[in-house]
Amino acid sequence: MTTVAGLREALAEARTARGSTARVALVPTMGALHAGHLALVDRAAEVADIVVVSIFVNPLQFSDPADLDRYPRDLDGDLAAIAAGGGHVDYVFAPDVTELYPHGDVATRVTAGRVGGLFEGRSRPGHFDGVLTVVAKLINAVGPDVILFGQKDAQQVFLVGRMIDELNMPVTLDVIETVRDGDELALSSRNRFLDARERRAAVTLPHVLEAAESAADRGIDAVLAAAQAAAMGEQLVDLDYLAIVHPDTFLPVDDDYTGRARVIIAARVGDNRLIDNAAIYLGA
Repeated sequence: MTTVAGLREALAEARTARGSTARVALVPTMGALHAGHLALVDRAAEVADIVVVSIFVNPLQFSDPADLDRYPRDLDGDLAAIAAGGGHVDYVFAPDVTELYPHGDVATRVTAGRVGGLFEGRSRPGHFDGVLTVVAKLINAVGPDVILFGQKDAQQVFLVGRMIDELNMPVTLDVIETVRDGDELALSSRNRFLDARERRAAVTLPHVLEAAESAADRGIDAVLAAAQAAAMGEQLVDLDYLAIVHPDTFLPVDDDYTGRARVIIAARVGDNRLIDNAAIYLGA
């Protein structure tokens, strides 16, 4: 499907055919699909009767035009991956830019607030305003009962959940754990740009998270020291940020905090910017 009107019509017919209680799941993606996306599709099929995958490279979330141009696009490959994934997808919504942004510049946007300007938002100004705006538009277009995201993009997950809650959107957020490759690197569409040496260096990110988790019972200072030590020594890894945030606010925790927390990390490996995160419990 390439138009909002066409998708809505098809979903209305599907709901009529499958009964008034049929649930719709939406898996929003920017394409370049990998096993992490397909895990979301599998989960969607477990929680809903009708599965919609959207494929749209959203220009609003790119502050760098070169990064937007570089983002991988392979609709035929994505459709083949979906077809090979077990037949769980009922509709693929793949609009062009003018379908979602018919007036070009978007005057009406969702703003991500204070948290949207931290961490990823500090490095990519306006990124989360663009993410929330397109997710809101997709929710309006599809009318899903559940929307699914992966935990790898932890700040995005937090902000989407807060938007749904604060704007009283009638949709449930379902989050699956980060899907990792055999070397524990989190799956990402950007991993395809890593050469062999960069790929070996990128595994530093999950190693940092493992070091942080192993030190969690000794408090925040020990976690940061262990994580920073694990990040040192790999010349190809240029650390952007390493932080410990509260899962309910996504703000940095206090120095004496104990309890649930999340370690978040971003680094540039060669020309590629990668992110990762892990849940920890600070204190004994």
